[in-house]
Amino acid sequence: METRTEISSLGEFGLIKRINEGVKNMLPDTIKGIGDDAAVFDIGEEYGLLTSDMLLEGVHFDLTFFPLKHLGYKAIAINVSDIAAMNGVPRQVIVNLALSNRFSVEAIDELYSGIKAACSDFNVDLVGGDTSSSRSGLLISVSVFGKIKKDKITYRNTAKPNDLLCVTGDLGGAYLGLQLLEREKQVFLANPEMQPELEGKDYVVQRQLRPEARMDVIYELEEAGVIPTSMIDVSDGLASDLLHICAQSQVGAVVVEERLPIDEQTYLAASELNIGPVTAALNGGEDYELLFTVSQTSYELIKNNPKISVIGYITDNKEEIVLHTKADSRVPITAQGWT
Repeated sequence: METRTEISSLGEFGLIKRINEGVKNMLPDTIKGIGDDAAVFDIGEEYGLLTSDMLLEGVHFDLTFFPLKHLGYKAIAINVSDIAAMNGVPRQVIVNLALSNRFSVEAIDELYSGIKAACSDFNVDLVGGDTSSSRSGLLISVSVFGKIKKDKITYRNTAKPNDLLCVTGDLGGAYLGLQLLEREKQVFLANPEMQPELEGKDYVVQRQLRPEARMDVIYELEEAGVIPTSMIDVSDGLASDLLHICAQSQVGAVVVEERLPIDEQTYLAASELNIGPVTAALNGGEDYELLFTVSQTSYELIKNNPKISVIGYITDNKEEIVLHTKADSRVPITAQGWT
């Protein structure tokens, strides 16, 4: 009798690891395959970068509260973020769509207005894609091609002990924005006459609906002459993504709780929803900020950048990835990833 293993027993990271076990790169121009934010290949004087992401209705977004224009923008931004995480520059994008017949031409125009706005903001060309019918709502798959000079490529597996751990922007807002939107949806379903209570919460809602890829920081790091020693984008949550860097670099880390950048609106939303703001910052996900390490000699070059927070440091003890709390204790950082 054939055995059946449930995918849920592996989890996301376990499934990726299992797929990767049977994959061998045979071409000499394939530099990096599965296991980083983007694949890397040799295109002559530079490296080419390629990444891809899917957004499925009912899994990654809910059109009850997600405007199509914002969805189009987000689909591009989250892929550009993967190119940023390699220290690269995005160049071209391909968008694949699967649509059910409940979507009108005007709805697709609205979706593409967001896609085109993101392409303009991130200076990329929309060069093609595929369209298909769907029996289960909307599916968007985006691939982005980018470039990077060979001596400036940044991977996840190259963090070194004593490196400083840095993050851009602030954390936890996107997760709390989603919780607020989900709450308002339930209120609306119970009573369609009720008006949504989102006043003063525009920042965290925007963090969920219209995230930005931090290409601005990539350009600023280049201008400052800083090449991160390792980098990843914060899509699954700071905890999960830090664990990727540590596992692949064979290092440990100390994150200092009071240095975590959390916006005031995020604190207020966390309080209202009875969710710990630090928990949201560590495990929320979808912030699409950049988590990176730099050598201590680079500190002087980044310390005055208001977009960058130094939140901790890398150690040589790969068994210890901890949060140094305000109460002066050390708590292990754990994360399961998405299921």
